[in-house]
Amino acid sequence: MSDQPNAAAEPALESASDTRRVDPFLMAVLKSRFEAIVREMSLVVLKASRSAVIKNGRDFSCAILTYDCRLVSTEDALPIHVTSMDLAIRPILEFFDDIAPGDIYLNNCPYTGGTHHADMIMAMPVFVDGKPLFWAVALSHHADMGAPIPTTYLPFAKNIYEEGLHFPCVRVVERGKERSDVIRIALMKIRASKVWHGDFQAQIGACRTATQRLVELIGRYGVPTVEDFVEDWFDYGERRAIAEIRKLPAGTYRYETRHDPVPGVADAGIPVRIAVTVDPEAGRITVDITDNVDNVPGGLNTSENTASGSCRMGVLNNLDSSIPHNHGSMSRIDVVMGEGKVVGKPRYPVGTSVATTNVNDRLITAGNCAFTAMGAPHGQAEGGGHMPVGNGVISGHDPFKEGQYYISQIFIGYAGNGARHGHDGWLTFCGPANGGLISLDSIEVDESMYPIIVESREIQADTQGFGTYEGAPAVGGVFYPIDHAMTVVYASDGTSFPPAGVLGGTAAASAINRKQKSSGEIVELPAFSAEVVEAGEKLVFRACGGGGYGPPAKRDRARVAASVAKGWLSAEKAKEVYGYEA
Repeated sequence: MSDQPNAAAEPALESASDTRRVDPFLMAVLKSRFEAIVREMSLVVLKASRSAVIKNGRDFSCAILTYDCRLVSTEDALPIHVTSMDLAIRPILEFFDDIAPGDIYLNNCPYTGGTHHADMIMAMPVFVDGKPLFWAVALSHHADMGAPIPTTYLPFAKNIYEEGLHFPCVRVVERGKERSDVIRIALMKIRASKVWHGDFQAQIGACRTATQRLVELIGRYGVPTVEDFVEDWFDYGERRAIAEIRKLPAGTYRYETRHDPVPGVADAGIPVRIAVTVDPEAGRITVDITDNVDNVPGGLNTSENTASGSCRMGVLNNLDSSIPHNHGSMSRIDVVMGEGKVVGKPRYPVGTSVATTNVNDRLITAGNCAFTAMGAPHGQAEGGGHMPVGNGVISGHDPFKEGQYYISQIFIGYAGNGARHGHDGWLTFCGPANGGLISLDSIEVDESMYPIIVESREIQADTQGFGTYEGAPAVGGVFYPIDHAMTVVYASDGTSFPPAGVLGGTAAASAINRKQKSSGEIVELPAFSAEVVEAGEKLVFRACGGGGYGPPAKRDRARVAASVAKGWLSAEKAKEVYGYEA
């Protein structure tokens, strides 16, 4: 930006260069070309994968990084997958000194920079004329990794030995040839292994596609031009971030939220604390999460990757959305964390299987909400989390396909987002870690792939937090297995501590998880459980709504009328909360 201070007076801004290496028009072209390559990678994963969690729910992300592990480009990716993707790739360079064209590496281990063990991260180096320039990366959330119980979310798993397979930066393709010995390990251990292998090969296809396209792109424009573009792109992201940070009031802003109690793991719940320090003069924000409790004996601990990424997400969610989310913009966010903390870097070998959701969702929420201490229009209210029964991992033996075992996470109904100044909450939010980019499952596709019936899915009126701007209401529903016993594993945060409102807004309704027995009796289910649902039984759930923003008394009458008209707000509640009568 033209008003940038000089380097002598502002040494913290020296890296935000105003130097232009590439013509602005060419820069726009190359930006779009990189995005198109990532978009093609995503289409390969989407079309070639086999499990519903990837094909239907879109729980995957693709990206391009420089060879020295700086994020260049991503497209429709889940924020939790890509915001700290550099941490998952850097160890490959440390472990291998013979990286070659055609290699592909797999990392799903939180102790070597991964998110959690269900996220299998494939990385392929891109060489041009013998020089490595980029990494093509495809990450997919796999439905099973061979844990003792059929799920990848294990809140009660004390350590990694109870979680299933970890691949701490393993070469799975060597000079173009798949390593059958490594793949054989997974095929022996993982349930529904043929489905897993199809998802695995889809990622390989995405990486190879991106490599081919990048080589073609560089062949057209040349290595120097493409490298100059990358540096200009980073500089642009950094300048944009600095300009936005300078608009914020200086100070340190704190927020605390709390994850629900988990019996035997965290009986009183888990406090999640964050301190966000804004230095407008330096154009820098520091996020400090050191003031948190020690690791818990379960899978709720964050990984270094998810904790780092979530702190960045809380900041980026409060800056202009047009800022490129690349290495340049994220370089203006410093993260300070402790080791051996439930929020921060875990101490080996504690469990981290739920590191992308739950406590991690609360961390992102805390970052979103910390900015409300600046007052309106900053920040947003708390939103709901990922894992009610309607988002559980289902598994069983398909009665219509002899000998076939199925397992997959479903997204039948998920949580709503909290409100922010000027905007009511986002209905199809799902959870903070993906920011609305998980797709709500197609009921017809789920029913065609798995032996289940989804009896109902609907918005639950009056479950949102009320305020000047309302949170999104919750989604609830009923589903059940056909002629067999089905296991569903879930970790439903928000039953004890539902999403809170901010600046005078009210809290949303809590999550509900129930079972209807064959007799018709309704029983309450634990918030964290692996439940067997027999033939004739049904699962009944309600996710969380989102918290409200600002005093309800200041809500515009037209907004109240619109909520009533959509069926999200009953006439009775409109009168009670807002004094509104049609």
